[in-house]
Amino acid sequence: MNLLMLRILFVVSSMAVGYSIMAPRGMYIWGLLIGLTASSLFIFIETGMRRVSIRGLSSAVFGLILGMIMSKFVTEAFSLSQIPSDTLSVISICFTIVLCYLGMSIGLRGKDEFNLIIPYVRLRRLDQQEEMILLDTSVIIDGRITDILKTKFLEGKIAIPRFVLKELQLIADSVDPLKRQRGRRGLEILNVMQKEMGINISLHEEEFPEVPEVDAKLVKLAKLLEAKILTVDFNLNRVATIQGIKVLNINELANALKPVLFPGEEMQIRLLKEGKEYNQAIGYLEDGTMVVVEDGRRFLGQEVKVSVTSVIQTQAGRMIFTKLAKQ
Repeated sequence: MNLLMLRILFVVSSMAVGYSIMAPRGMYIWGLLIGLTASSLFIFIETGMRRVSIRGLSSAVFGLILGMIMSKFVTEAFSLSQIPSDTLSVISICFTIVLCYLGMSIGLRGKDEFNLIIPYVRLRRLDQQEEMILLDTSVIIDGRITDILKTKFLEGKIAIPRFVLKELQLIADSVDPLKRQRGRRGLEILNVMQKEMGINISLHEEEFPEVPEVDAKLVKLAKLLEAKILTVDFNLNRVATIQGIKVLNINELANALKPVLFPGEEMQIRLLKEGKEYNQAIGYLEDGTMVVVEDGRRFLGQEVKVSVTSVIQTQAGRMIFTKLAKQ
């Protein structure tokens, strides 16, 4: 049953109730109209509550129940004294309203800390914990995740938040041809992961409407679920790490897997373009590592033998500085 069918059933039921109530008075049409009006009003209220999350609602309910329990205890304490029943009733109503309000407000304010509320209860054995890995937009578009998953090195439940999927769809619908191509590539990679590779990817529905930025939403969700983030975004990596979230960065993995080169080692490299400094030339290894060759400008377009002089690690990756090897 979808939401539309549920609404239609609710309207019909409300009209039937209104008809049955007003029928003994002979006001048949009025009964149907009252049922229709009341159900339409409630449906309007329901559509306006789309931004209310289940987690926020459950937190408010938890606070409401806690407030009612506290008001009951306070009222029982006042009933032990010689207070007239009318005054006691007023005290009971006042404390119930105040404590329920305080309980709901505290529950909503600290909803991120309520991990035992119904939507986030995770019943599992302690020796069979399964870590959750959240994918961000950049790692989906990057595409190398498919090769990593094929190796079976990545363990855990793969999940994509709804807001990440929405961002990917917005990129795929962009008027910019380059962005549109990247977005469609990401959607195609997801399709390959699910259908061709048979990987079970779950879709997480939490939206965090109060947080506008996708990266901030992802960090908040990872903290709430105690999940890891798989990304190639350097800034997201730093922000999440500062907040104590485990981050799996494919770029860091790729850098760690690159062969270690020491000063004095020799290798063959094709020089493709000029360097920034005078008489420099630049080539690239198969993994994309930049190789700077001193005095190599005259050999542009040729493959030469070079000797490593130093290796520098930068934020973008490694840079290898070399000089022409002696023939």
